[in-house]
Parts: sequence; structure tokens; C-alpha cells
Amino acid sequence: MSARHSRITGTGSFLPPKRLTNDQLAAQLAAQGVETSDQWIVERTGIRARHFAEPDVGSSDLAVEAARRALLAAGLDAAAIDLIVVATSTPDMVFPSTACLVQQKLGVHGCPAFDVQAVCSGFVYALAVADSMIRTGTASKALVIGAEVFSRILDFQDRTTCVLFGDGAGAVVLEASDTPGILASELHADGRHVDILCVPGHVAGGEVLGDPLLKMDGQAVFKLAVGVLEQVARSVLEKAGRTEADIDWLIPHQANIRIMQGTAKKLKLSMDKVIVTVDEHGNTSAASIPLALDVAVRERRIRPGDTVMLEGVGGGFTWGAVLLDL
Repeated sequence: MSARHSRITGTGSFLPPKRLTNDQLAAQLAAQGVETSDQWIVERTGIRARHFAEPDVGSSDLAVEAARRALLAAGLDAAAIDLIVVATSTPDMVFPSTACLVQQKLGVHGCPAFDVQAVCSGFVYALAVADSMIRTGTASKALVIGAEVFSRILDFQDRTTCVLFGDGAGAVVLEASDTPGILASELHADGRHVDILCVPGHVAGGEVLGDPLLKMDGQAVFKLAVGVLEQVARSVLEKAGRTEADIDWLIPHQANIRIMQGTAKKLKLSMDKVIVTVDEHGNTSAASIPLALDVAVRERRIRPGDTVMLEGVGGGFTWGAVLLDL
């Protein structure tokens, strides 16, 4: 009996229509007494624009749009899906899960649906979980989605964080296959670093306790991120019996161009092999990797048969990587 594997058979993404350039954001912030500029943002992050969802649009709405596009690319009806995993740090509700809301909106009933919360590493976590469930026969056709509305948790008095993030969603259809697609994955977390990237608030008694806005120590995140991304990439390559030379494309979490450049350098990869979309949508947390993957697939840069490394770091502190053949 041949081994059971999983392969990505369709990709999709969605950005809310409202696009805010650095100049437009700077003008809005100036009205609140906060100074920044296009030059300041681009030099430090590589970001030129981001998309913000309207107040009545939630992560589930963005997720559904991305999911529909991924299903269309895979040639599947939503009814064929038997697993939905959504990576998000900005759910529509405390509960039920955003995945259950996506399930409702897609008209799918009965299959398992749940959220994964690993912040910016969320999509890598979700993909590894779905791959494991398909390998063990628990599922055959999965929707794996990253969706965020980070605009809701930004402190617009803090220019070091509010210029970084945006809203969006990306999705893949992952199907059982006789031939390997996902070659290896690895996930990590280190709770000693919870304070360097967090939203230290929660709901109790009908009120928000603590601070419901994002806090980040940018220098600490940068220092930790580049090191762990190199380590996890090399570990995943070793698991798969591959080397850096086998990587056709690197898709890192789209957080900051400097982190991406640092990671590529440590892996001895040219930036020509790195998919970069952070300039157009900023840091969309769990959505950023599937967003970048979908853009590259639709632009025919990434083609069937290419070997792709996905990797991300996020609050927790979490990190992980997935190596796959498309």
C-alpha cells in the first residue's frame, strides 16, 4: 500500500478594497499628532501600502472570499471539503471559531472546522496540522486559510507599529495524494518571549481588561526572527533530504523586508528567489504567506513542480516552516 501524502491543488487570496498608501496613512496620522512619512516607512520596512477592511467586515468574510478563489482554482465545490482550518489572531467572535463561520458562509455542513492561533506563524501551523490529518486519513480535502483584520487592534498613536500591519486573507486547498506535495514541516514556540509581541487584553464581565492594542519590541523581534528562521529552514531541509540549492522559491512571512533579506542571506538565496508582496499589503500576519503564494502562482512565477519553502515567526513566540513541491 502506497503512503498517503497531501498536495496543494488550488490557491486563492483576497484584500479588502480600501487601499491606504503610506502618504495617505501619514496624512491621517498627522491629523492625530503622529508624524511619519513614506520615506520613513519604506526605508525601515519596505511597505508602501496596506488594505483595511470596512467596520462591518470580519476575518471570516475575507476568509470566505479567499476560500472561494482557492476552490475555483482547484476545480472543487465547497461541498467536497471535509476539513476547514483557519489561522487567525483576529477572530470575528470570542466563539464560535472563525472556521465555523466560514463553514456556515460556504454552506458546508458536518466536517471538522477549527481555528489555529499562532499569530504570524499561524498559516504554517495550520498547514502542518491539515497535512497531518490528511496523512492519517482523517481528511481528504482541506481548506487551509489565513485571515486577519489587524487594523482593529492597532494603536494609531504608535508609529512604530501602526504603519506595519494590514488586513487580508489567503487560502489553499490541500488534497490527499499518492505523490508527495508537502515534504516536511516543523513547528516551534518559546513562551519566554511572550512580551515582545502581544495584545495584552481580554474580555471579562462585558468589559475589556488590560490593553486590547498591539505591543511590539521591534528590535527584539528582528533579532530573534532571523536566527530561528534560518534554523527551522535548515532543519526542514534535512528532514526532507534536500539542500538550500533545491529551493526554487522562498516565501517568508511578509513582515519586514529587512527580516526577509536577512533570512535569504543566511540561506545563501538570491532575493530573486524570494517572493515579496509586503510592499503592497504590509504585514497581514497569518494571511501573508498564503497571500504571497497565491500572487506568485497567479503571476506564473511559481509553477507546478517547483520546490517552495514557507516560513514564519509570530507572537508567542512561535515559528515554523513547511517545505513542499507544488
